[in-house]
Amino acid sequence: MSTSIGTGSVREPTATLITGVQAPGKTTVGRLLAERLSPAAFIEGDDLWRMVVSGRSDMSETPSDAALARLQLRYRHGAMLSQSFVGEGIHAVHVDNIYGTGVTDQLDRLSCRRALVVLRPSVEAVAGREARRGTGAYDAWRGEGTIVDAVRRFDDWLAETPPIGLWVDSTGQSAEQTVDWILDHWDHAVVG
Repeated sequence: MSTSIGTGSVREPTATLITGVQAPGKTTVGRLLAERLSPAAFIEGDDLWRMVVSGRSDMSETPSDAALARLQLRYRHGAMLSQSFVGEGIHAVHVDNIYGTGVTDQLDRLSCRRALVVLRPSVEAVAGREARRGTGAYDAWRGEGTIVDAVRRFDDWLAETPPIGLWVDSTGQSAEQTVDWILDHWDHAVVG
């Protein structure tokens, strides 16, 4: 277990955004990180997405205006919840699929202390993980290609994210090891 949790930098309530392609372990790592930060809240983008129970417009290759608007609503709600928790002295760990300049837009929605963790295991590791868990997260994005092709497309979008925060190649790590690594390198994750 990491001893970094005792440092003042880690103890200061922070809104932490964890992003990455689909299926790199964001939810597992985010929940474990929140459990280690204490007091901390865990905010999952998929939960915010599921809150719209009728009339939901989902993202696709060619998203509708409504799908894009719902996605931005989801991001705004994640930021609002994060800001609220940190304002009460509670760490907020928000996991979601946000890429490119959308990451800086999300961080700019926050006026509190912020951190960014980008999980970026190898494309092959993500494809293998998704195949084992069998959720079909990439089915709508595969077209005629393989799951590796679909993951590579998402990884290309992730690569457009500005090089800020803490980028983690978690390919050979367990979720617990990844959280230890994040805590050991916490100062690199803090972006403001």
